[in-house]
Amino acid sequence: MSESARTKTATALLAVASFAVALAASDTYVVVLALTDMMGGVGVGIESLQRGTPIISGFLLGYVAVLPLIGRISDLVERRRILLWCLGVFVVGSLVTAVAVELNVIVAGRFLQGLGGGGLVPATFALVADLWPVGRRGLPLGVVGAVQELGALVGPLLGALVLAVASWREIFWLNALVGAAAWVAVWRLRPDGLPAASSGARRTRGWTVIAAGAAALAWALALTAPPALTRSVALGAPFVPFDADGSRVATPIGVLAAVLTLVVVAATASRWLPLLLRADLLGASLLAVALAALVLTFATANPEEEVVGEWGIWLLPLGAAALVGFLVRQSTADDPLIRRGVVRGRVWPALGVSLLVGTALIAVVVDVPLLSRLTQGADATEGALVLVRFLVAVPAGALVGGWLLRLAGPALVAVPGLALAALAVWEMAGWGRGSLDDPVVSTLALVGAGFGLGLAIAPINDAALADAREEGHGAVSALIVVARMVGMIVGVALLTAIGLHRFHLAVAALPDPTDGDAMLDAAVVQVQTVLAGAAFALVAAAAGALLLGFRRILTSGGDA
Repeated sequence: MSESARTKTATALLAVASFAVALAASDTYVVVLALTDMMGGVGVGIESLQRGTPIISGFLLGYVAVLPLIGRISDLVERRRILLWCLGVFVVGSLVTAVAVELNVIVAGRFLQGLGGGGLVPATFALVADLWPVGRRGLPLGVVGAVQELGALVGPLLGALVLAVASWREIFWLNALVGAAAWVAVWRLRPDGLPAASSGARRTRGWTVIAAGAAALAWALALTAPPALTRSVALGAPFVPFDADGSRVATPIGVLAAVLTLVVVAATASRWLPLLLRADLLGASLLAVALAALVLTFATANPEEEVVGEWGIWLLPLGAAALVGFLVRQSTADDPLIRRGVVRGRVWPALGVSLLVGTALIAVVVDVPLLSRLTQGADATEGALVLVRFLVAVPAGALVGGWLLRLAGPALVAVPGLALAALAVWEMAGWGRGSLDDPVVSTLALVGAGFGLGLAIAPINDAALADAREEGHGAVSALIVVARMVGMIVGVALLTAIGLHRFHLAVAALPDPTDGDAMLDAAVVQVQTVLAGAAFALVAAAAGALLLGFRRILTSGGDA
């Protein structure tokens, strides 16, 4: 393949992978407007809104918990294969969600969507490291970062558009269709220069393929329960539920699907189990439990009212124990999940900056709409629309930041961006009644914060990948994403805890607690506190970004 043809193929593969990342990112927020409809579709009433929380937290759990394992595996096999596997899981999850009529099934579908969608991110970042040399990765990394942020903007809009003409199920049918098209595109694009798989592929036995097809068919029949079959006297027996709840899974056809799935898993274990063991399955499992406990503790809480979800008292000790076990495993295993020497140099400050950026980002996303609802009387949708200026500016900043890396070092791009974001968020921390009614002031602050945060995305990843060992690009990319997600989940919880403390102090100091205006002012103090904390987090991130390197990263590796 000529250099020109290789470049075109690499660019096309990155475009498809980036599109898949955007699709997965949009799924994080696509249910924002559809949640109540989805709950109704699985028999959960609006009065039990809290029961719908797993629809969101299930996706986050799949997205975060197994990222380190997927990152490690992507360093052991060809990156395209990881993209294909993750897209396949994402499509299956979308199909399961689309046909679900039970809460447990819809949560399982969302978990699979998060599992597949989350794995796409580190694999795509590592793909950039495979296809572009050190010193030329800035713009491709900026593109990936931009489309990831763009997905967050498109998600709610896509959901609203589909809901305007169809039901919530069509959102996930569309996901499956688009994901399948992306799978075909990735399969067809095979640029030179990608590391070859370290384990030889073996042909799958014919009977295993037949069993897998039979399992897929059985699951399709169990989950869709075609009326022509379920109402038939002769053919309806396999669809009769075992319990009074009428579960489609707890039926003879559901049991058959589960048994066939176990048969396929056992028959193919020799293909995937050695790879998982080589990637340190035990260490990955311990870290997954720790991350899962973290996600479920904080993601299930209402950030406007509480810090820790109702299961936090049990999950936090479990997560802490799992984390200790992971650290012990990491220090004693011959070939641990995160290989020794992979996290080195500028990877460390990149992880810290990513965590702080995640904290600031989610604080703006949560509390600016909350301020709009408090001071403007906006509903949830109108409050979310206030964020559009911020969400558009983030991907724009990511693109510009990637381009600027051609001219300057990571620190010279990231530090000014984070400083700009800190100033803008500090301005927001002073907002009160009427502040959002001024379109000029609010737009400048929201755009400044979004653009500044976006500027830092490509430099963080570029510096980390430049110093990471080549065989650890996937693991490092996954850790960068995990750090940001942990910052988003834990950071907003800690800031909310401080905000709630100030809110209660303000309420306790009120001479008349029944004064509605005074209570509103106290609630605004809570929002201001969270945003002020986000500004301080950005100042700390800017300080950490000084360690990313001032010299432009050259193609020969390292700094100039």
